[in-house]
Amino acid sequence: MLVLLILHALAAVSAPALIRAFGNRALYGLALVPASAVAWAVTQTGRTPTLSIPWVPQLGIGLDLRMGTLSWLLLLIVGGIGAIVLVYCASYFTPGAEGLGRFAAVFLSFAGAMTGLVLTDDLLLLYVFWELTTVFSYLLIGQSPEQAASRRAAMQALVVTTFGGLAMLVGFVMLGEHAGTYRWSQIAAGPLPGGGYLATAVVLILLGALSKSAVFPFSFWLPAAMAAPTPASAYLHAASMVKAGVFLLGLLGPVLSAAGPWRPVTVVAGLTTMLLGGWAAMRQHDLKLLLAYGTVSQLGLLTVAFGAAGRTAALAGAALLLSHALFKAALFLVVGVIDKVTGTRDLRRLSGLGRRLPAVAVAGCLAVASMAGVPPLLGFVGKEALFAAFAEDGTTGAVVLVTLVAGSGLTVAYGLRFLWGAFATKPGVDGTVPERAGFAFVTPALVLAAAGVAAGVAAGGLDSLLSPYADGFGEEGPGYHLALWHGPGLPVVLSVAVFVLGGLIYAGHRRREWPGQRFPAADGVYRRLMSGVDRAAVEVTGATQRGSLPFSLGSILIVLVVLGAVTLSLGAPWPSGVRLWDTPLQLVVGLVVVAAAVLAVNTRRRMTAMILVGVCGYGVALLFVLHGAPDLALTQFLVETVTIVMFVLVLRRLPARFSARPLRINRWTRNTLAVATGLVTSGMAYAAVMGRQAVPISVDFPDLSVSYGGGNNVVNVALVDIRAWDTMGEISVLVVAATGVASLIFRRSQALQQRRAEQGNVPTTGSGWLRAAEVPESLRQSIILQVVARLLFHTIVLFSIYLLFAGHNMPGGGFAGGLVAGLALTTRYLAGGRDELNAAAPVDAGLVLGTGLLISVGTGAAALIAGGEVLQSALIDVHLPLLGHLHFATSAAFDIGVYLIVVGMVLEILRSLGAELDRQADVPEMSDESDKVGEPV
Repeated sequence: MLVLLILHALAAVSAPALIRAFGNRALYGLALVPASAVAWAVTQTGRTPTLSIPWVPQLGIGLDLRMGTLSWLLLLIVGGIGAIVLVYCASYFTPGAEGLGRFAAVFLSFAGAMTGLVLTDDLLLLYVFWELTTVFSYLLIGQSPEQAASRRAAMQALVVTTFGGLAMLVGFVMLGEHAGTYRWSQIAAGPLPGGGYLATAVVLILLGALSKSAVFPFSFWLPAAMAAPTPASAYLHAASMVKAGVFLLGLLGPVLSAAGPWRPVTVVAGLTTMLLGGWAAMRQHDLKLLLAYGTVSQLGLLTVAFGAAGRTAALAGAALLLSHALFKAALFLVVGVIDKVTGTRDLRRLSGLGRRLPAVAVAGCLAVASMAGVPPLLGFVGKEALFAAFAEDGTTGAVVLVTLVAGSGLTVAYGLRFLWGAFATKPGVDGTVPERAGFAFVTPALVLAAAGVAAGVAAGGLDSLLSPYADGFGEEGPGYHLALWHGPGLPVVLSVAVFVLGGLIYAGHRRREWPGQRFPAADGVYRRLMSGVDRAAVEVTGATQRGSLPFSLGSILIVLVVLGAVTLSLGAPWPSGVRLWDTPLQLVVGLVVVAAAVLAVNTRRRMTAMILVGVCGYGVALLFVLHGAPDLALTQFLVETVTIVMFVLVLRRLPARFSARPLRINRWTRNTLAVATGLVTSGMAYAAVMGRQAVPISVDFPDLSVSYGGGNNVVNVALVDIRAWDTMGEISVLVVAATGVASLIFRRSQALQQRRAEQGNVPTTGSGWLRAAEVPESLRQSIILQVVARLLFHTIVLFSIYLLFAGHNMPGGGFAGGLVAGLALTTRYLAGGRDELNAAAPVDAGLVLGTGLLISVGTGAAALIAGGEVLQSALIDVHLPLLGHLHFATSAAFDIGVYLIVVGMVLEILRSLGAELDRQADVPEMSDESDKVGEPV
């Protein structure tokens, strides 16, 4: 089973290349992939193969596959019709058609997702495949994105089915959490929850199933989805996607049908869908839309069968499921042939095609006969079984039978209308002269139509294959069996009544055509609802995202204060005694931090505010020192220093004072909110620490850092070894942040090209303390600063490398070392400007960032290749001549990647916020000077 999924994935990936290489002929080879699923299913007939592979063991999620009788039937449908439709596509699409490779790839991806959906035994995995079919169907429906109707239909199908899928997921979670497992076979074998809990879960699951199968009130999305290419419609909306919801009803029905809402919801919704869909089909002039509404009607019939919660009805549902897939796929392929060879699907313009396309007409007649329930086709066998299921069900059964007869009569009527519209010779309409339809183009429809005949004739054998599924409903006594003839009885009478009623409806429609009305009205409701959502989004965005940073930040902080304060006041685990400080020095530093913060919010100068904020940061670093955390203190000092540099780079291009001083009431409001935020945040942190009940995992870190990580510095070993995944995420964020800053500053590609040119063309001179000593920026700087920068640069870089390698056993590490190296580059930039920075680091910052990320990721991959886990480190002890014993941990390589990423980030910021802003500022100055040239004195 897993091999089938892998084959579909590989075929989907290779499809575009195969289409480019071999053209439409590649589709014949690709058809072998879904055909292999059919071949495998045939070899497993009568068996129940299973497969279980752990996926997320911590969550109890595994790749659990199981093929029961219903799954076996769906696999035959999904694989068989998928292969036939791919063969059909080779003739349907013109050679070299644009987007054919993409279509084939998405088609096979969808087929693989459907294969996984029908085989999975895990409800969460079923949801994954469920949503994959939604995504791939969206891509297939939107195959022509340049057409507005195609985009709108794809989005509509995506929104409706995704909404139902999310509701279904909640129902799955309710069932899985109650049972303690998400494997359906185990849930079905155990006790179910009772009362409203089960009813709620069932209703949520039914929302997903009904929306997927376009059952009322979600029917409107399927006719709109006819914007998809006809082969996609034949597969998605006749044989696979819309069957997913019906399949879910059939899969869960033997267990969940005992829940109160199950039968009323499914039977009422199904009957309503059957009537409304058939009624709407009679109003259509487009053959494809006629089939679309007919599909809606037939899906209602299938919903009634699988939702009736009985053995006979389930057996009828399985037979009708196969029958519908065969005849409806055949009819869609017939419409595709007609559309291609005539250029129209309008039944009012077609005339005489029955004589000119006899093979196509035969396929259409056989498919319509099965849809109408004409013996000896499979549609007749399934419909007789469904009539028998409700024949002895009292008043409720009588009402259902009357509705089924009415809906089936409409089916006969729109089937006759289809045949008349497609193949009849119409008075007053010029005969349609079609192009030649090749043998390979017509054969797929004939094969499917003939399969409906063969399955009906072999009803007895089909009964033995499908009965194990129906037996799951556990009814006692002799069970119903599929057969062509059960003798005279009510089902036969009802079948005759269906043909008579259908003929009368069709005849009445021929005498006076029904007025064209749009159906369903739910489509209009959907449009108004989405328009309302869009309008609400605009209003909410306008009210909350006004471009004011204080407003946005204030909204966030108010929510934090309110929720945090309420939580703390209701149930926070406050300790009995509070220790305010360990040493009076902590109080002194804390008062300095508070004083700096108060002054910062009241100052009117930007630079002064920045310095005061820096004092707060350095004060926090001192608190780390007083708490005995040198690593944290070192990192805080360095981060605060780099942050101040960034502030200075930006503030020098801004006015010295804040542009507008807030009103007094606004200042007091902001101050109050700031103080409240600090108090609530501190209280939450304190309560979280004091409320700990379990033993923290960090108590084992000191021993693990030595025995497992090979280092005495617990903080650094935790970052690069014990919690390396966290660090991997953090450095990825650094790369993204640096790239984002550059993209904001270098808004045009010419600016990036100029930056690369400057990096490779640095003016150097033999005089002066700097390599770029003669450039204007260097000449404007203090000679003392230049001397200090040149003398200390290499020492600082060496110190950063020392911190990098010493961090495993002493304070330091890749992050701290990278910040120190970044500060060394900062001194060169401040001393000589962008040319001096390029001279000191003549390398692209993006290359440094990428190299660092590659080294860090490569370290994890190397551990995996060596047979360990991702990012697992190893300890290496070697004896080298002269150097002696060398103890080395491979996690140091990961730390080197961190070092390069931090250096690259600082270099990118210096070139973006520093060098590029300098260049942009120089342009207006040069323009002003050029304007002055030639002015009269």
